[in-house]
Amino acid sequence: MRVGVFVCECGTNIAATVSTGKVVDAALAMRDVLLAESIHYTCSDPGQRAVIDAIQKHGLTRIVIASCSPRMHENTFRRTVGRAGLNAYMMEMVNIREHCSWIHSDIDEATDKAIDLMQKGVARVRRQVPLHSTTVPVTKRVLVVGGGVAGIQAALDIADAGLPVTLVERGPSIGGNMARLDKTFPTLDCSSCILTPRMVEAAQHENIELMVSSEVEQVRGYIGNFDVDIRRKATCVDAEKCTGCMICQEKCPGKAPDEFNAGVGQSKAISIPCPQAVPLVAALRKEHCRLFIKGKCSVCKKVCPADAIDYEQEDRISTDKFGAIVVATGYELYDWREAYPDYGGGQYPDVVTSMQYERMLSASGPTGGHVQRPSDGKEPKNVVFISCVGSRDESVGRPLCCSVGCMYIAKQAILTKEHIPDSQSYVFYIDIRAGGKGYEEFTRRAQRDFGAIYLRGRVGKIYPSNGNLVVMGTDTLSAEQVELDADLVVLATGFAAAEGAGELARKLNISYDQYEFFSESHPKLRPVETTTGGVFLAGACQGPKDIPDTVAQASAAASKVLGLLSRGELETSPMVAEVNQMRCTGCFKCRDVCPYGAVEVVELRDGRQVANVIDSLCQGCGVCNVACPPAVISLKGYTDSQLIAETMELLR
Repeated sequence: MRVGVFVCECGTNIAATVSTGKVVDAALAMRDVLLAESIHYTCSDPGQRAVIDAIQKHGLTRIVIASCSPRMHENTFRRTVGRAGLNAYMMEMVNIREHCSWIHSDIDEATDKAIDLMQKGVARVRRQVPLHSTTVPVTKRVLVVGGGVAGIQAALDIADAGLPVTLVERGPSIGGNMARLDKTFPTLDCSSCILTPRMVEAAQHENIELMVSSEVEQVRGYIGNFDVDIRRKATCVDAEKCTGCMICQEKCPGKAPDEFNAGVGQSKAISIPCPQAVPLVAALRKEHCRLFIKGKCSVCKKVCPADAIDYEQEDRISTDKFGAIVVATGYELYDWREAYPDYGGGQYPDVVTSMQYERMLSASGPTGGHVQRPSDGKEPKNVVFISCVGSRDESVGRPLCCSVGCMYIAKQAILTKEHIPDSQSYVFYIDIRAGGKGYEEFTRRAQRDFGAIYLRGRVGKIYPSNGNLVVMGTDTLSAEQVELDADLVVLATGFAAAEGAGELARKLNISYDQYEFFSESHPKLRPVETTTGGVFLAGACQGPKDIPDTVAQASAAASKVLGLLSRGELETSPMVAEVNQMRCTGCFKCRDVCPYGAVEVVELRDGRQVANVIDSLCQGCGVCNVACPPAVISLKGYTDSQLIAETMELLR
């Protein structure tokens, strides 16, 4: 056995805190280590060439790379070892950057720890055996979850490349939050004018199957071959027959919250969300329908000229195969009411959210574009905007920036002046974050050309007085307390993950953060990929972002999907579980816990039923290994003997 050790200095990333020379000297004293040397940048082309040359010159049979996280460069060095003629899995990475240099300031301590980790790595690599990949065919069909602008863009890009796409949207229409906007910053383009043609294109595209009022029920399988159960919820309307005439909506006596208009006004129990809805099909909400609540009504069925109403309709579940999944579930606005009782906690009708105000400004909104106070319908003259409600606020557990609040406040201040020329807008802000193209100029334009008065500071309290609202805050630039009489207060609420995001993440077996935004595999190198192969992210489901960034990320996710499915088959990892069937007791707990359905029951010649791992399905997560009572399941590349050898090295 001839082990070669290569210690990366990583410029000064590692070498500034870890004495790489001492690590090299310690490695040379370890059993079976024939060669040890330090390299300035091991992942660079000269660094990789040095590793290849050393393997070929000294006949090395096993390699240890001490550098950064395997998450970043393990595949890089596997390819390097493979190019030198070794089996790619005869290599072990030791993380002395994130585990040593980045978290220690004492050089001696960091160096000692690096040597300990090196001992573990050498002990482990001694027990490595050659592993070989296999290939599996892929399903050239894509699932896009979420029908907002991100989902639409990703679906269109993939469909235009010739692959069939199923676009699943939870609501009755695609379009997402962008469909609710009046104008977009910084150009003040009509949001509907931009989005509606894309919505129609998605619905009419020959390669896109549109499934609205639908949700992902269950996901099984693995990259290239996912089996997905999709629940199509009963809307009591036959989509094939409905013509979108809206007669049922006009005649329906049942009132319901207007979700599309963010609660401004009311809708009907059966309705079409908006005139631009795609598909233009009514949907009935049973929880608000008099027939389902009281057992009496059926007006919509009586008046429908197309005979499209079907009260007996039930949820349907369909199962399809997909090669890749794009998650584009978007965002919701933070529910501020409980967290901000000093702002009225939702009790003052003239304190509205930014989305509610957006619907007031919109010509297609419930007020026809006429801005008016919800309390009395009068036109407001003094409008106060409060930024960072539910964002950048540690006191309510929301320290993250919504990234667009400063911009949509400026936009709404401009639109307010256009709608009400004699109005005055006031903006309470923490600081202005306007980093996009043309954004800084746009916020200055709101102040310079449209007279918006910006006050730096937080608002402490809002209370009613003489039919108006009084906004109390502090101008930190002048160090003065400010009290403003306001006809209308608009809260620039932060972004929250879409409802049920955490549950969906668990179904997809992907990671998410404490706010239930989905986590990317690597924030810089793999920003649209997840830790589960074949599942990609697009748009604000990954974190708050504006429309240009959302569209760019959607196209990036589409390009990753096309790259993945451009081949007829995929190479699978050989680091999979393996059952010692001679010792298997047939309890099948491994099958019960496997998240990928990779464990099957087979019958041996002696009649015993035992577990067997399907290599093409196994993703090497190791759950079955932990769950096995007789400990007869091993994970290739992570065997018990390897882990014990690492531990014993540290105990010497």
